[in-house]
Amino acid sequence: MGTTEAAGRVFQIGRENPWVPGCTISETVSAKNAQVPVIHFSLAPHTSISREIYSTPKFWIVSLGNGEAEEEGRSTFLTKGDLYTVPTEVPVGVRTKEDGLVYTEVIFGKETKMNEILRSGEVFALKDLVPYQDGKIVNMDLVHNEHGKLALMSFSAGTELPEHAAPGDALIFALDGEGIIGYEGKEYRIHAGENFRFDKGGRHFVKASSNFKMALLLTV
Repeated sequence: MGTTEAAGRVFQIGRENPWVPGCTISETVSAKNAQVPVIHFSLAPHTSISREIYSTPKFWIVSLGNGEAEEEGRSTFLTKGDLYTVPTEVPVGVRTKEDGLVYTEVIFGKETKMNEILRSGEVFALKDLVPYQDGKIVNMDLVHNEHGKLALMSFSAGTELPEHAAPGDALIFALDGEGIIGYEGKEYRIHAGENFRFDKGGRHFVKASSNFKMALLLTV
């Protein structure tokens, strides 16, 4: 991930990528040679990105505001916490109205496996895709290939993942409730709408102080 998002602190992608009136802005936050590029977009109110055709799977994770994904003959409303599965081989654009929009685009290669619940061109509220179960941690892999994955996790209050290290950089999207992240000997409290990043090899754990849901984007 890019240097604008240092590991070991709680932040909000929406706040750190403010829109500029009349402009659309993009910033690549993955490494230059990353096999799974990660790009933040911020669109001011009443701006758009024209329709383009994509041949590889990509996904938009909305952090702030509202907008519309525009395909031929239809529009799909996008809001905070949504995941949009961008269809391939058809023109797709994005437009805002009174509100601006901040989202993260993740581009997976052609050799990518997707969970069967995902359907091209549809939008999903991430926090609603995975349930809570008392005393358990529930994991759902949404997209993965040899270079990365996007997964959802729900933690029943009091459950935790013991300390471990990831094989690549990881970006957390807190979706519901409150959790505690331990990273390199320090603890950080994280709430829905906030983000956290681990460096490759960084020692960390996740503990649910209440019921807690998060999305994990891992790039190897």
